[in-house]
Amino acid sequence: MEDFTVDDIVAKDKLKRARSLVGTSEGRPDGDYYPTPSDAVQALLDREKFTGSIWENSCGDGSICHVLTADVYTDVLATDLVYRGYGEGDHDFLTSELTADNVVMNPPFSLAQEFIEKSLAVTTGKVAMLGKLQFLESGRRKIMFESTPLKTVYVFSKRVTMTRDGKKMKNSGMIAFAWFVWEHGYEGKPTIEWI
Repeated sequence: MEDFTVDDIVAKDKLKRARSLVGTSEGRPDGDYYPTPSDAVQALLDREKFTGSIWENSCGDGSICHVLTADVYTDVLATDLVYRGYGEGDHDFLTSELTADNVVMNPPFSLAQEFIEKSLAVTTGKVAMLGKLQFLESGRRKIMFESTPLKTVYVFSKRVTMTRDGKKMKNSGMIAFAWFVWEHGYEGKPTIEWI
C-alpha cells in the first residue's frame, strides 16, 4: 500500500475540482448530459422575451424546450448530437447549416465558446446560454466577450441544482451558474443582474 502525504491528498482533490470546473472530470456523462432544471429556464423567460424561432441546439430530453413551449413559444427547433427521446438526434450543431432567430441552450461546457460563436453566426435575435459563472474567466474568452454583443449576465443568487444524466448528483448545487444573453445589434457594456 502506498503512503500518501496530506499534500498529495490536497493536490489530488484540487485536480479533481479543477477538472470538474472546466468540464473534463472523470465520470462525466456521454455528451455532457446535464438536463436544465425547469425553474432555471423559467427564470430566464421571466426576464427575457424572444421574437421569432428558437433553436435549442443541445436539447437532451427537451427540458428547455418543454418550458419554452409551455410559456407561449411555438416555433421551437430541438436538436442534439445524441438522441435522448426528444427532438432530432444525431445532429451536430457545430457543423449544421440550419438557422434560427434565437438560440437558448445549455451546451457541453468544454465546447461552450464554440457553441456561442456558432449560435451568433446562425441567429439574428438573441443567444442565451446557461453556463458556469466562471465562464467569464480566461484570456481567450475575454477576446470573445469584447467582440460579441453580450448584453446581460443573469447570476443565480441561489445555486442551481443540476442532475447528471437526469439523476440527482451527490454534490449538486456547488457551482455558481448564470444565463449569458447576447443580442444582435446591442452596443453597450454588458450588465449584471441577479435572479
